[in-house]
Amino acid sequence: ENRGGGGGVMAGDAVAKAAPDGYTLAQIQVGNVAINPFVVKDMPFDPLADLAPVAPLTSSPVVVAVDARLGVGSLSEFIAAAKREPGKLNYGSAGPGTIPHLAGELFCQVAGVRLTPVHYRGAGPALADLLAGQVQALFVGLGVVRTQSTVRVLAVSQSKRLAAAPDIPTAAEAGLPGFELTTWFGVVAPRGTPERIVTQLNRQIHAMLDDPLVQKRLADGGLEPLKETPAQFGSRMRRDHERFRDIVRAAGLKAE
Repeated sequence: ENRGGGGGVMAGDAVAKAAPDGYTLAQIQVGNVAINPFVVKDMPFDPLADLAPVAPLTSSPVVVAVDARLGVGSLSEFIAAAKREPGKLNYGSAGPGTIPHLAGELFCQVAGVRLTPVHYRGAGPALADLLAGQVQALFVGLGVVRTQSTVRVLAVSQSKRLAAAPDIPTAAEAGLPGFELTTWFGVVAPRGTPERIVTQLNRQIHAMLDDPLVQKRLADGGLEPLKETPAQFGSRMRRDHERFRDIVRAAGLKAE
């Protein structure tokens, strides 16, 4: 069942209040756990306390993608251009508090530059305006921009290069250590789901991620399989909750 609304809040609330019998699960992404609690007013549930981590599915860095017409060939050149004219260069966001927005804010913090965010209703319209020259940069998953000939990808925001795009340097390799931000998708269950059920689900998900066809489909989208135990996934959720809290605060966002 695809239960939309509230950036995943309604679906998460339904799972949090469901019977803990292993038959009601949710696919979530990092923002549901690490961003919504700080930008959604009156959250009806606590994602860390009310959801049981089962297994992550995939991880993906964001890439620093720029309009090739900007004339920069490297991340250091992009940073230099931004420093020459603070606030003049802008970047497309999928909306306030989304990963493309907060990745841009983190980039500005780490690089010591000021870019102007332009908010859209999703990454698609933001990409359209990048292609039209209305914005100069995007901070999105590789799958959003990899087929666009007029977009130049300068770096990935993780400590290792993407297996699907080994020619793209990491941010640290490109001269910006500290710009690391990884998004993920995962599966959770209601709190109180028996450990034996969670363990069995975790094993089945790992088996799926070992399928070569699944791995190819993920790689084509710029995603990498992420295999962790329920305890490791829970630690990841808590760690990202704390990290994004600081990014949200630095961006000046308030719960609405």
